Amino acid sequence: MLSALTTSPSWGASPEQPAARPVAPTASMSTKLLLIDDDARLTAMVGDYLSHAGFEVAVAGSLTAGRAALQESLPDLLVLDLMLPDGDGLDFCRELRANQRLKRLPVLMLSARGEPMDRILGLELGADDYLPKPFEPRELQARIKALLRRAEPGASDEEVMRFGRLEIDMAARLARLDGKPCDLTSHQFDLLVVLAQSPGRVLSRDQIMDALKGHPLDAFDRSIDVHISRIRAVIEEDPKAPRRVLTVRGAGYVFARKQDADA
Repeated sequence: MLSALTTSPSWGASPEQPAARPVAPTASMSTKLLLIDDDARLTAMVGDYLSHAGFEVAVAGSLTAGRAALQESLPDLLVLDLMLPDGDGLDFCRELRANQRLKRLPVLMLSARGEPMDRILGLELGADDYLPKPFEPRELQARIKALLRRAEPGASDEEVMRFGRLEIDMAARLARLDGKPCDLTSHQFDLLVVLAQSPGRVLSRDQIMDALKGHPLDAFDRSIDVHISRIRAVIEEDPKAPRRVLTVRGAGYVFARKQDADA
């Protein structure tokens, strides 16, 4: 069964490909996924594969059906196609992040368009990860599991880091500025934590990606820069003249030890 997985074609590439099966169940049935995609054959294969991995999978073939499903119950993670018959996945992602109930829902975006700008736009609008079609079923499962792990507070996440007016609550997985919650995705919060855990130390993009184990990132795209830009927009008074997350040209980023005059 392992060899069948290893040699099976990528999903989304050809209508003749067979559905692959996971090696063994790895997730709890309490873990609920919502898949919004209008490709009925692909969703059937994805749903079957993830169900055998232990996930509870609901499928919606349009944004209208997806909205209804989200209204009925909140999943643990959303897998969202970029191109849908009744709208654009990017616009829907923006809609989710503006909704108080749904803004922290982990979102994995899928698209047959693999252009770098599509990935950048998806991340800028709040997607936590982006997977181009065609994709390997095991990679989809790995990315889903990674996002779910990041969405759960760990046993050691019982501290609050304070930097002047900014505080990072590990247990609540929430950053606050002047006591008000900062609107960050799960991925952006984890990136902020990585930087804040090494104040005053310059971290290269490679070091940041190594620290974000479980977040599959493309070393050749601008995902780190996109997320840094989003973090700055939320925690900086002037994102163009940041005082908390600084750029060291040619080296990477550094989280400032002292950020406010009264710190």
